[in-house]
Amino acid sequence: MRIVVLAAAAALTTGLAGAAYAAPAAVDVTIGPKLQAKADKTYGNRDVRDLAAQLRKDVQRELTKTGAYDGARIELVLAAATPNHPTFKQLSDRPGLSSQSFGVGGAEIDGRIIAADGHETPVHYRYYESDIRWAYGAGVWSDAENTLDQFAHRLARGQTLASR
Repeated sequence: MRIVVLAAAAALTTGLAGAAYAAPAAVDVTIGPKLQAKADKTYGNRDVRDLAAQLRKDVQRELTKTGAYDGARIELVLAAATPNHPTFKQLSDRPGLSSQSFGVGGAEIDGRIIAADGHETPVHYRYYESDIRWAYGAGVWSDAENTLDQFAHRLARGQTLASR
């Protein structure tokens, strides 16, 4: 019994010591002023806040998988987003608008990565679907959510996104 307790304590201590070396990146996401204005007037604040939260969650998930940018601070701005279908606020504001209306969507992300040594790397990513045929069966924010996912995946694999 004593051996099991000592082995568990040793494993816990080793695990904590290893975790101290690799602090995950801190991710902060804000909403850009143009998108915030569009959220207030057209899309609805809840939908846009949910997209920003989804971006944070996607980036944290992908960075946890790869360990990229450990110890860094990542500051992102959800600069623009376009839904595939009308949002709840759009449907409420315009009663004649159909929830079956659809179009291409996407998103744009800006920001910077501040490494532990203070070095800053600008980040920019933008993707909008070009084929409307994919939008018919999509959810309200499908193309924007796919863009957030693509960004997080590429960022976590160290692909430079500043040139895009």
